[in-house]
Amino acid sequence: MQEQYVTLAGEGVHESEINRSRFLCHLAPAATEEEAQDFVARIRREHPGANHNCWAYVIGADGGIQKASDDGEPGGTAGVPMLQMLTRRDMRYVVAVVTRYFGGVKLGAGGLIRAYGGVVGEALDALGTVTRKRFRIVTVTAGHERAGRLENDLRSAGRAVREVTYGAEVSIEVGLPEADLEEFRAWLADTTAGTAGLELGGEAYGTV
Repeated sequence: MQEQYVTLAGEGVHESEINRSRFLCHLAPAATEEEAQDFVARIRREHPGANHNCWAYVIGADGGIQKASDDGEPGGTAGVPMLQMLTRRDMRYVVAVVTRYFGGVKLGAGGLIRAYGGVVGEALDALGTVTRKRFRIVTVTAGHERAGRLENDLRSAGRAVREVTYGAEVSIEVGLPEADLEEFRAWLADTTAGTAGLELGGEAYGTV
């Protein structure tokens, strides 16, 4: 698994005007290729009068799925520079659709490449990104008499408490960087006088 990747903080749109043409860059997080294609279809429906709705997306923490479309612009002048901007910024799980309303002035191939790539870069700067890091999920189990204090200690220490489940014992699911596992194991034993259990789970990505 990749150690980390960058994705969007949230969905949004950024508009630029270049030689009287309007360029609206719509960006959204997309967990799957289907989600990315659904977003493209939605933007097309919202802008039926646009001259072009060009798109690009990158799916997978390793960027394994990368696709783009010029949607009627000259080949290689829209979708490809959009995709290149996403990959240059190490963006993952993201879809971009640039809607163009032609303003009457032709930009030429070089101008189109700069416009489509540039508006994606501007949109990323405007909307903001987040870094997702790989972490290990661990489950801490403790008796009810210790669990409340332990949960507070975990949160105070800046640990990513993901879920708390109450049963015969209390289970607290925590996300940890792999490198912190041994230090965390020692801290837990010390904090709970060895009474808490620790079970290692799978791996995921998050802002831990």
